[in-house]
Amino acid sequence: MKETLSEINALSAAGIIGQSAIGGAMGATFYLEPISTYDLDIFVLFESPPLILTLTPIYDFLRARGHEAEGDSIHICGWPVQFLPAESPLLRAAVEQAVTVDFEGVPTRVMTAEHLTAIALQTGRGKDFSRILAFIESGRLSGEKLTAILHDHGLTAAWATFETKYLSHP
Repeated sequence: MKETLSEINALSAAGIIGQSAIGGAMGATFYLEPISTYDLDIFVLFESPPLILTLTPIYDFLRARGHEAEGDSIHICGWPVQFLPAESPLLRAAVEQAVTVDFEGVPTRVMTAEHLTAIALQTGRGKDFSRILAFIESGRLSGEKLTAILHDHGLTAAWATFETKYLSHP
């Protein structure tokens, strides 16, 4: 993983990608117990995205460095990595407000626990709700930060529904 993260930093240093952050299940592992996940999701801000976004410059850069593309991901040092545009306001905020952590000497940007929770709520799959419960049980969430994010992105009603369904005890 260390080498994979170094290659992602090289993409940024070369100006191929703008600001980016790890999200999804792998992002959650920076806060929670490790979970099984297939790939590494890197959410990217594109400064001036073209009308039709292409990831070809990313793939070309990484292929030139010896990495193989497969389907909608590219294998970097053995890890399948997906580069995803941070298109929605919530994803954009999550990338902009990501925290830098040290992973075995490699600076790595990771979405905050609160943003990962809000994204999971917005996505709304069963595994996302399980992840939200894990975040709550971990004690890693700031209620104040989460409430502000939910409010800013119109997710307060969805949170109320989640609380009623998963957190209410008869």
